[in-house]
Amino acid sequence: MNKALLISIFTILTFNAMAQKKIVQTAGRNQLGTFAPKFAELNDDILFGEVWNRTDKLNLRDRSLVTITSLISQGITDNSLTFHLQSARKNGITRTEIAEIITHIGFYAGWPKAWAAFNLAKEVWAEDTVGEDEKAKFQRETIFPIGEPNTAYAKYFIGTSYLAPISQEQIKISNVTFEPRCRNNWHIHKATTGGGQMLIGVAGQGWYQEEGKPAINIFPGTVIHIPANVKHWHGATADSWFAHLAFEIPGEATSNEWLEPVTDEQYNKLHK
Repeated sequence: MNKALLISIFTILTFNAMAQKKIVQTAGRNQLGTFAPKFAELNDDILFGEVWNRTDKLNLRDRSLVTITSLISQGITDNSLTFHLQSARKNGITRTEIAEIITHIGFYAGWPKAWAAFNLAKEVWAEDTVGEDEKAKFQRETIFPIGEPNTAYAKYFIGTSYLAPISQEQIKISNVTFEPRCRNNWHIHKATTGGGQMLIGVAGQGWYQEEGKPAINIFPGTVIHIPANVKHWHGATADSWFAHLAFEIPGEATSNEWLEPVTDEQYNKLHK
């Protein structure tokens, strides 16, 4: 795969990932459309339709941070704050971060305002855990979605991985995300001609190793070319989440053979 094609793929995928963030709001028209149509228009089309969608100037996470800080500082703790706390969670602010944010606001805006905001925030982030916080933080490091738990292939992995199909046309591309210490089993991409796989690191730090060779670190931007019929494995380092794009290379009589796990003894030697 040549450099021009790689740049084209990243450009298209980056544009598509960013385009999915566009905000569409109808609350103004739903609640005030007949009573105050102009206010409803300004709310839906200008405030949310234009200002919130200027993500090239300020991203959604930072806009949420500015908004909830402003509302809490004014002592506004009605459903508008609840809505913006929910939006902040969707925009990537974690439970740990919102607790720190409100604590910080409390010193400047007033302790009672912080207490009132915490009562709402506890409900919004009620189901989140520390693990979910780490996952949300990692998602912000990459433009590609983490995806869903990789349950279909879980038996071939040690630890938890996630899979997000990126493209099914022309070239099959998936984003594979590994929690710390997660790795797949030794395996071989078989083919009579062509075939194999290519990996591109997109976030975090990982490992790639071919049988009989030293392991190689994968960083964002690292490209790994895996020939067909070569035994290998890949996964995260012990202290980092890791994600890579996986490109399936077309070939004849292609198949994937899963083999034995990478033992803790083999894996731990890489971190000494």
